[in-house]
Amino acid sequence: MPIDQVHDMQKVYRKIVDSMSRPGKLANLETNAERIEYDVACYHATLLIAMTLLDGEVSFHVISQNNQSVEEKIAAYTLAKHASMEEADYIIVLQDATDASIIEGIAACKKGDLIDPQYSSTWIMESATPLSNQSQLQLAGPGIETKTNLHTNFTVDVWQARTEAVLEYPLGIDVIVTDERHQVACVPRTTQISVREVK
Repeated sequence: MPIDQVHDMQKVYRKIVDSMSRPGKLANLETNAERIEYDVACYHATLLIAMTLLDGEVSFHVISQNNQSVEEKIAAYTLAKHASMEEADYIIVLQDATDASIIEGIAACKKGDLIDPQYSSTWIMESATPLSNQSQLQLAGPGIETKTNLHTNFTVDVWQARTEAVLEYPLGIDVIVTDERHQVACVPRTTQISVREVK
């Protein structure tokens, strides 16, 4: 059965909201991902989130060595407009993106201002290794009872760049991480991160 643009997207949206309110919690989009019939060079979870959050009123930018094909298809499926890193509402980081390109993007992207902190970018980032609650990152802050762990393939330098981007809260960026197993985890700007281990 093909994906339902209303009901499937509503289910994905609810899972994103739940994960954003409970940072580090892993959500699984497998049931929805199995219905995808689109041929796009990104994870199914990434495409589902893009189709859920993007529309004709927002813009996006893709960080990847194969970004042109992905940009064209996401624009066609969501009606969102492609924009520069500095102007985009959503930044989509594919698994082949280099650390340098991610760090450069985090430094350049929108982070809002004190009057309108909501005018910042949301990052959808593909982890090349499966997400887990092992101990690479230790998360703390709103929505976390004590502390929780999250493991991705992103390096210390990438997470340090993200930490610097949220130092002037409420300015900052919100991060959604996906993997090839259709898992999703969120790290909003309110979450404090300490890097414990990188494998």
